[in-house]
Amino acid sequence: MKEMCLDDRPREKLLENGASVLSNAELLAILIRTGTQTENAVEVARRLIQAAGGSLAGVADMPLSGMVAVSGLGRIKAAGISAALELGRRFMAEASTMKKVSIIDPGMVYSMMHPYMKGLDHEECWVIYLNRARYVIGKEKLFSGGLSSTLLDARMIVKHALDRHADGLILTHNHPSGNPRPGTEDIRQTEALRNALRTFELSLVDHVVIADSSYYSFADMRIETVKVLDELADKGC
Repeated sequence: MKEMCLDDRPREKLLENGASVLSNAELLAILIRTGTQTENAVEVARRLIQAAGGSLAGVADMPLSGMVAVSGLGRIKAAGISAALELGRRFMAEASTMKKVSIIDPGMVYSMMHPYMKGLDHEECWVIYLNRARYVIGKEKLFSGGLSSTLLDARMIVKHALDRHADGLILTHNHPSGNPRPGTEDIRQTEALRNALRTFELSLVDHVVIADSSYYSFADMRIETVKVLDELADKGC
């Protein structure tokens, strides 16, 4: 980036004025470091953003093969960008539990878990462990499934909850299809887990199904869930 005037050099601008004054393309250019024979790093970064639909979210969802296809980006540069964006995801997810705040609604669960689940092409199941005041005392991914289903092991979830001295938990999993509404198997497994936890005086506070831009809360929609269970029982399922 030596051919750029001093005011246009993103690294120097960052050192002089801080990262907040830089554009998205300039921040990416610092990771890219060098351009091509005809373009500087900022121009390569702009083309990367354009190829990703004009947003950083698009860049974050881009596979490494898509980044490498952008002229001026090799595997090493693409890996550096991917690593930086993943750190950003993890920071956002971690920051959501830094303050000791009681989980009081499913929107808080969505904000906490969305960074982990956004853009996945398979289902993952996470458990958020809570104390009596509903403060988060831990969370972990327990299961990873295929494109459309994840099988729960209620005994494992109970064991992990007891090991952490939790008083309750929130189950959450994603739907890669983009539709957060649970299927009958989701409902059946949720009720089986609720019953297993009740045996050990643990509570299932909620089960939140997450899609990229929306969510479904079993707690909010309890009446609808019970109706489906009654219909299954009538059918002998």
